[in-house]
Amino acid sequence: MDPLFALSTPEIALLITAAFLAGCTRGFAGFGTALIYMPLAGVVLGPVAAITTLVLMDIVGPLPMLPRAARHVDRGDLARLLLGAMLALPLGLFTLFLLDPGVFRLLVSGVSLSMLAGLVLGWRYHGALRPGAVTATGAASGFLGGVAGLPGPPVIFVYMASAKPAAAIRANITFFLFGYDWMVLAMMGLAGRLDPAWIVTGLALIVPNMLGTVLGTALFVPGYERAYRLAAYGLILFAALAGLPFWTLGE
Repeated sequence: MDPLFALSTPEIALLITAAFLAGCTRGFAGFGTALIYMPLAGVVLGPVAAITTLVLMDIVGPLPMLPRAARHVDRGDLARLLLGAMLALPLGLFTLFLLDPGVFRLLVSGVSLSMLAGLVLGWRYHGALRPGAVTATGAASGFLGGVAGLPGPPVIFVYMASAKPAAAIRANITFFLFGYDWMVLAMMGLAGRLDPAWIVTGLALIVPNMLGTVLGTALFVPGYERAYRLAAYGLILFAALAGLPFWTLGE
């Protein structure tokens, strides 16, 4: 695979569009970054490059939210989530390194479609959030994040049914995903899989991603949350179907 400056014009346009749409959706719906970016990026990037660019593109997004969220973090739960992710992420990355690009695209689209079905149908985990369950949730997110770049589904489905205050749920998810990004970078670096070209590509994609976030935030009007969720669902569905390994991007 080639770095951003060596890709064809349609490939560059697709990556920029994916980064922009991912940011826009996060801006007006509050979720969906990886679910939109990963299937589309997988069309033109290999598995390792796609996850590397996602993590670097998205690493500055949560920074403005961290100071406020820090006041509401359940530190015990956050530590358990990160511990579970740290234990399972290496296995996910090891599997990722072995994946054929076509299988990777199928996996990413399949997980995205499953996540979308869960959101639409209201799937929730209704068991008690005991320490072991929290650690297991972190492990599931770590493995799924390593193998497909989608760490969000397990922790989101578990916490959305939690009796914890909404502010604590948002704070824990925000800090967990921020910590996951740094763990991925560290483990990929230790494995010698951080290609400088993809680091530059990911950093370059921060610009369209942040522009999309700003636009999406500006478009948000309180009272129309359902309409924004439906728009996010439509974009996730489009990205997941477009990312299936049956399509190629013409020159």
